[in-house]
Amino acid sequence: QVQLVESGGGSVQAGGSLRLSCAHSGYASSTCCMGWFRQSPGKEREGVAFIAPSSGSAGYHVSVKGRFTISQDNAKNTLFLQMNSLKPEDTAMYYCAADRRVTDCSAGCSRYPMLYAYWGQGTQVTVSS
Repeated sequence: QVQLVESGGGSVQAGGSLRLSCAHSGYASSTCCMGWFRQSPGKEREGVAFIAPSSGSAGYHVSVKGRFTISQDNAKNTLFLQMNSLKPEDTAMYYCAADRRVTDCSAGCSRYPMLYAYWGQGTQVTVSS
């Protein structure tokens, strides 16, 4: 069973930084993609950052590109999201997720939540102005 446990959320002022962690079972690293998603009240869940565990190739939503960095430590089964220059609009619950695919990863990583089968419980990030 795939388990994902996020940590590292909190409250910061605009311009600050946070580092989110996602501890997972080793199986998650064998999927095609892992990613970070976020959801704020009244809004749909959106993909923020993605990584192909096998290659380390990463992608980002345009709103966070240059500010957020996704990384992984496969030896420790942990996914990270370094968030710098935080803005109030980054306030949301942040979720770690793993792809449902383990083979045929040629299509790359998707930003659509429906394509991810495994989810953590989320960690809250609040950015004040």
